Amino acid sequence: MIKPNPKVTVIVTAYNEELFIGRCMRSLLSQKFPWVDYEIIVVDDGSTDRTPYALELFREDVVLIRNETTLGLPASLNKAIKKVRSPYMVRVDADDYVSRNFLNFLFTFIQQNPYMHAVSCDYNLVNDEGDVIERKNCMDEPIACGIIFKTADIVDVGMYDENFRLHEERDLRIRFLQKFNIHRLELPLYRYRKHEGNSTNDSEAMAFHMDQLKSKHGIDD
Repeated sequence: MIKPNPKVTVIVTAYNEELFIGRCMRSLLSQKFPWVDYEIIVVDDGSTDRTPYALELFREDVVLIRNETTLGLPASLNKAIKKVRSPYMVRVDADDYVSRNFLNFLFTFIQQNPYMHAVSCDYNLVNDEGDVIERKNCMDEPIACGIIFKTADIVDVGMYDENFRLHEERDLRIRFLQKFNIHRLELPLYRYRKHEGNSTNDSEAMAFHMDQLKSKHGIDD
C-alpha cells in the first residue's frame, strides 16, 4: 500500500523467518498510531522456506520487495532505505515484535525534542513462547532495532556498510555517533526474541566481523 505522506517508515528484512514473521507483522499493523501516517517496507532476502507465502497475507498493507538472490542483511536494508519517503525511519527484525505504542511513543518523543537525532527504546528479551526473560537497557546493551532515526541522517552517514554481514549495526552506530546523537526512551517497547536461529549465535562469523570492525575503526581490544 502506497501512502501519500507517511511520517514514519518501518523497515523489516526477512530471510527464512516463516515461524516468526506473522507475529512481527501483526504487531506492526496493530499500532496505536494513525494508519495513514506510517508505512512498512518489507524486504524478503531470497527466502527458501515459506516466508514468501506468509508475506503474501500482508501484501495489501505493506511495500513488499523480494530479492531474487540473497544479498545479505545490510544490502537489503539499504535497498529499503532508498525507498523511504518519510522523515523518520525505524528498523524491526522479522523474528521480533513490538508493543502497540512502539511507533506512537518513539515518534512523539523525537518530534517533540528537535535536538535529538535518534531515539532508542529499552527492550525485553523474550523466548519462543513470548515469555519475558529479562528487561534490557538499550544504552548499556544496544541492539540494531528499536531506534527511530531521522532518515536524512542515515543517508548522510552512508547507510549500512554492505561488507558487514554481521555487526552491521555496530558499524553504523559508530559512524552515526561521530556526527549525531542517540537518546534513550526508558520504556521496553521492543521484544527481542532469543532463539537458536539468531544470527548472533554464529560465534565464528561474529568474531570475523568484529575483527573487521576493529580494523575499520581502529578499535583496540
